[in-house]
Amino acid sequence: TQWPMATQAEADALLDVLHGTGWGGQPFPGKHAAAFAKKFAEVHTAKYAQCVNTGTVAIQAALKAVGIKPGDEVICPAYTWEGTVGPVLLINAVPVFVDIDPETYCMDWRKIEQAITPKTKAILPVHLGMRFADMDEILKIAKKHNLKVVEDCAHAHGGVWNGKGAGSMGDVGAFSFQSSKLITSGEGGCVITNNLEYMELVQSYINAGRASVTDQHKHRIIGFNYRLGEFQAAVLGPQLDRLPQHSATRTRNMKHFEDRVKGTTGIGLLKPEPRITRTAPYGYVMKYFADQVGGIPRANFVAAMQLEGVHCDGLFYEPVYKSSLFPVKSEDFPALSWGREKPLDLRNMYSCPESDRAAYQEGVWFPHQHFLGSIADVDDIVNAIHKVIERSEERRVGKECRS
Repeated sequence: TQWPMATQAEADALLDVLHGTGWGGQPFPGKHAAAFAKKFAEVHTAKYAQCVNTGTVAIQAALKAVGIKPGDEVICPAYTWEGTVGPVLLINAVPVFVDIDPETYCMDWRKIEQAITPKTKAILPVHLGMRFADMDEILKIAKKHNLKVVEDCAHAHGGVWNGKGAGSMGDVGAFSFQSSKLITSGEGGCVITNNLEYMELVQSYINAGRASVTDQHKHRIIGFNYRLGEFQAAVLGPQLDRLPQHSATRTRNMKHFEDRVKGTTGIGLLKPEPRITRTAPYGYVMKYFADQVGGIPRANFVAAMQLEGVHCDGLFYEPVYKSSLFPVKSEDFPALSWGREKPLDLRNMYSCPESDRAAYQEGVWFPHQHFLGSIADVDDIVNAIHKVIERSEERRVGKECRS
């Protein structure tokens, strides 16, 4: 299925902007951005929401709003997109990496406390793929150590954990509307919270330092123009209206996928999570075990799937500190040196074996649009998996016979 998708509703909304005078983010907030934000907050059981121009900015504004200052440490999962961690460095704070839970591929809450130092001020969990970080345990740790929690919800549009929407459980939640996301404006993002002071700070930060809409707390800060334009905001409303239908279709198809692929040699599934009361199926993530199919590498499996006409990714993410997009130098980010005998070397100071395993050996990601079609389309994907695995088995047996 093609993604992004557009209907007449998006076209009508765009024409409404075109024929008006409010193309940009001023007056603030724009008509379409304000209407979308109000509904988006309600969907995620939050009181307030503010559209911004990217998901990366959403994280950056959220960190600023909760009071992260230069030199503060923010605990992040190692296995995520670089855009989760970039905002930490861009406000001259210090990312501290912890490994993931191999059952969910999300931040392992059991690793958090050992990473806390006197400089730690926040935890930045990422709800990854089709799972949530364990917010019950993370919030307990945050309360115990007086830490802020900023949820990265770039994959979690419409997701609900124990009756609470993604992004509403911590202090602030950050969403992305980049092209691959469940709701997209090409580029864009949103910040949600139940705390008015935080929302006012977000609004001032992204509205060129201007006082926010309500201005009850009278904060004045240096800000930037990180507003979302109305052409982009216009296409979000119709997609939010369709999200329940799309999510139901994806969830049904992913369940069928699991039923058919379960027990397949060389394939593993993430652990079910009953506390997820509404799934946000950004993509389907499974595990590939090369040792079960004669050592055939994951890259070969992915390439074979591509030849069968099924797009999937192996190296979707890698541990951020190992990424080629993450060449962090202490001279560029002074906080890496402050109060330390020598500058932190983020690229060489961490060992996160579960993140390594997910990134370089096991993880296989299927895009969410694969699951917007029919059951027959899902069967085609599963049949391709079985075909590729069977061929791997044949090559393994043939190799053993020759030896």
